[in-house]
Amino acid sequence: MDLSDQFRKRHPTWVFFVLVFVFFSNGFEDFVFAGLKNTGKQTETRRTLQREQMVKEQIQGRGITNENVISAMKSVQRHLFVPQNLVNRAYEDNPLPIGFNQTISQPFVVAYMTEIAALTEEAKVLEIGTGSGYQTAVLAEIVSEVFSIEILPELAIRSRNLLDDLGYRNLTIKSGDGYQGWPEEAPFDAIVVTAAPNHVPPALIEQLAVGGKLVIPVGQIQQEMTIITKTDSGASTIQTLPVRFVPMTGEAQEQQTQR
Repeated sequence: MDLSDQFRKRHPTWVFFVLVFVFFSNGFEDFVFAGLKNTGKQTETRRTLQREQMVKEQIQGRGITNENVISAMKSVQRHLFVPQNLVNRAYEDNPLPIGFNQTISQPFVVAYMTEIAALTEEAKVLEIGTGSGYQTAVLAEIVSEVFSIEILPELAIRSRNLLDDLGYRNLTIKSGDGYQGWPEEAPFDAIVVTAAPNHVPPALIEQLAVGGKLVIPVGQIQQEMTIITKTDSGASTIQTLPVRFVPMTGEAQEQQTQR
């Protein structure tokens, strides 16, 4: 006779029902929620480790050294800015689709554009192309003010809501065509453009403060990251690396056909 048989012979059957009732009424809910809580913590820990690995291998491993940029890339949770079905790919070394024929940029490109913009904590930055809001969040981690324009209303609303939920209070997003910049808020210490026209919009250079930088991918099939620095006497331009961005739409495309 095993122990369970002995227990059943010594105790009435109702004892088992009492034990089961007590467990389910008092302990099961706590048991379930404890399991869910542990699972949530495990997922959060895994995302943090993925983000740290991304920064170490993709960002620092490719020469990004600015401490503010590195800190921002570690802080901003990239998986919150991608569609739910791509969350497990959020920290991969490539861009990802976010809907509306748009993408969230490769992590290194975000870090590179942010670093080369030479931002200070007091800087006022204009971003053309809010997109997922990821680059916007990285900028907002570093500078005092970010103004961002998104041509697609759906993305502007989605990103504004997400960034607001995440607690960012130093940025302003509006829906509109960014080709002409945001003259009411100019001048800007830096302008970061996340879509590629085939030429540099003149208004963006005009809206730079002296010493400010415009970071913009330029080109159609072959694009080059272009950095324009405004000077007292005009502007200097350098091209640094080949990139692939979605094309800038709206007035940029209209101007393209006229050139």
